[in-house]
Amino acid sequence: MLVLINILMYVCEKKGILAAQTFHSTQPFKLESGRVLPELHITYHTYGKLNAAGSNVVWVCHALTANSDVADWWKGLIGEGRVIDPSRHFIVCANILGSCYGSSGPASINPETGQPYYRTFPAITIRDMVKAHILLRTHLQINQIHLLIGGSMGGYQVLEWALTEPTIVNRMFLLCTGAAESAWGIAIHTAQRLAIEADNTWEQDTPDAGRKGLKAARAIGMLTYRNYHTFVRTQSDPDKEKTDHFRASSYIDYQGDKLVKRFNAQSYWLLTKAMDSHNIARGRHQDAVATLQHIKQPALLIGITSDILCPPEEQQFLQRHLPNATYHEIDSPYGHDGFLIEFEKIGAILQQWMA
Repeated sequence: MLVLINILMYVCEKKGILAAQTFHSTQPFKLESGRVLPELHITYHTYGKLNAAGSNVVWVCHALTANSDVADWWKGLIGEGRVIDPSRHFIVCANILGSCYGSSGPASINPETGQPYYRTFPAITIRDMVKAHILLRTHLQINQIHLLIGGSMGGYQVLEWALTEPTIVNRMFLLCTGAAESAWGIAIHTAQRLAIEADNTWEQDTPDAGRKGLKAARAIGMLTYRNYHTFVRTQSDPDKEKTDHFRASSYIDYQGDKLVKRFNAQSYWLLTKAMDSHNIARGRHQDAVATLQHIKQPALLIGITSDILCPPEEQQFLQRHLPNATYHEIDSPYGHDGFLIEFEKIGAILQQWMA
């Protein structure tokens, strides 16, 4: 067994692929709210190797319930032979602060009490996530990010990072994202949190608290990740006599159960709050238009025609006010999830833009 493990580690090292790693900072980490985490853990993946000039870094910021293994959940865009290729690029993805995939969050142990934080984990913002990313960047001795990528909530991080470290971030690739969380998005997140809070286990200090509420929250989310046309096309029942057990119901049940098996209600509640906090103009004494003018890096923007969660008008606003932006709109039936599914179209656009 030891020999097999050593062989696998050697193969991974030769391919430039590393298993999840965790950076542990013992320095107090001050949040935007003023609260302080006594220590910080950041779980991350890297693929490929940093070149001698340090000029081949591609950093991916993930969305709400994803993790740092971007080569797994975005296979169509990242991997050998893809537009983002570990044979050419040093790819980094860090699990966001507040998540349940290894970085500091509600399931982490509070060193001051010796018990998990659960619902006592302090409120965080997108800027706190970016501050943690920067801490990891420094630890990895990365001085330039050739391309910073983010879709949906990941795009929020990209915009904040470009404003925070304009000399570090060289280029941006933004998908299905916006300059601030919309009233529509905040309303959806509030409905999801209400569903979680309605679960009678929500206030229990256990890792399974709010599981039924999380399933309901995911159901609400699925209605916004897709759209009317997608559900009608894929989940309609051919049996006109049916009065129960519809395909659409089974699909929503399945998606809810799938998330509950891999995610945590406390993290979900916390992270939707963080999404609501997103506004690049907050605290900068300017509106969003003026703030975007400070982002000089070349930016590639992609919108999805059928996205009802973060519709193309959000990306078109960015295109109008970013000084150096290129916008493409993909005609896709997959709604907001199109940024994860339409990898062939996205890859072709990205490859042409990078060239």
